[in-house]
Amino acid sequence: MILDKAKVVEWYDDWIVRSERWQTRVPAVLMLNRYQKPKTIFRLSKRNVFLRDEYLCQYCSCEVNDQTATLDHVHPVSQGGKTTWENSTTACRACNYRKAAHVGKFKPKSQPYRPHFWDLAEKRKRKGYHMAHPSWNDFLG
Repeated sequence: MILDKAKVVEWYDDWIVRSERWQTRVPAVLMLNRYQKPKTIFRLSKRNVFLRDEYLCQYCSCEVNDQTATLDHVHPVSQGGKTTWENSTTACRACNYRKAAHVGKFKPKSQPYRPHFWDLAEKRKRKGYHMAHPSWNDFLG
């Protein structure tokens, strides 16, 4: 906004940021002045692994959320496993503790894979969005 890279479409009415010599309301919706091509590769993160697995434990199929889900390494790190898309899966705490560093005893219901951009985008869309400001509905549907 200050560097003139975006225009403010909507403002928060009750949120003001202040410094010693300056204050401004916080933008709720921005419009970029230039189109930015979306990334086609998702970063490996816990939340993206949970999203790929649709927030389901891959061992017992129970539904989990950001607070109850854990990232499990199919081949444990203690035995040389790496943190990759193909070795990371979603597990509930109980299953992750039960599995511990065992190899072969517990297998995830679906084989972990590197998701395609549109695969994760579609899953994110199905999961829905938290609308932090009512005006976002006009832009996100």
